[in-house]
Amino acid sequence: MIKFIDTPLLRIAYKDEGPRNGPPLLLLHGWPDDPATYDGVVAALHDSGFRTIRPWLRGYGETTFLSADTMRSGEIVAMAQDAIDLADALGIERFAVVGHDWGARIAYVLAAAVPQRIGRIAAMSVGWQPGELTTPNLEQVRRYWYQWLMATERGAETVARDRKAFARIQWDTWSPPGWFSDAEFDATARSFANLDWPAITVHSYCVRWGEADKDPRYATLDKLAHAAPSIAVPTLMIQGGADGVTLADTTAGKDRYFTGGYERVVLDGIGHFPTREAPHEVGALLVKFLGAAR
Repeated sequence: MIKFIDTPLLRIAYKDEGPRNGPPLLLLHGWPDDPATYDGVVAALHDSGFRTIRPWLRGYGETTFLSADTMRSGEIVAMAQDAIDLADALGIERFAVVGHDWGARIAYVLAAAVPQRIGRIAAMSVGWQPGELTTPNLEQVRRYWYQWLMATERGAETVARDRKAFARIQWDTWSPPGWFSDAEFDATARSFANLDWPAITVHSYCVRWGEADKDPRYATLDKLAHAAPSIAVPTLMIQGGADGVTLADTTAGKDRYFTGGYERVVLDGIGHFPTREAPHEVGALLVKFLGAAR
């Protein structure tokens, strides 16, 4: 059942499942995806006693802005603040975070900027290192074609006009073929019908590479996140060995940036969507990692 709760800027749609008194886990989806990405994983987490909270990020599903005047920022720090605001609204002081793609970037920001709130993080398909993003190697640049397209006026128009087709290209090319059905994609694509989805999507990728203005309301959190020399929160990183967009070798060798414990697991033959492609394996890894905190 979908629930709703108001935060300072948003009315957030979310699912709150599992044992009510269990340790809270915030499960954050990526782009282009929605909370259904965790459908095959949550049962293992619930059986292990965890309470899972799965929000639709800003610009997705039925999550809406309370004011038409609020900047439709797609900054990762904006979504990290959304996560903090959601936890505050739910009365949760300390929680663990599991994130995929955008969700992984949010998890890293939270661990770097507000470690006192975060018990552990598990991040999938995205690596982390301190400071601003650096220009990737040319092969990775080629895989990021969609991000450069969105930095153009015509690219932004394409996203607004053909959002579902644009998202479908990513699903078709980011993982080995045969991992999803048309029905599965169509169900998730309903979350992209949110009126703010194009603006959030385009701004997120443009601002990431310095091609759009930041929302000043997040300046403090942004400064904290970028100033952190390392992450002290225990971290599990799950990487698909056959990821077609985040090349597996680009997430290797990051352990020196984590001082609270770090493990990277590569799933052979799995692409960019591990929770959908290998839910039982991911669930087992999460239960082992998160359960160690208990």
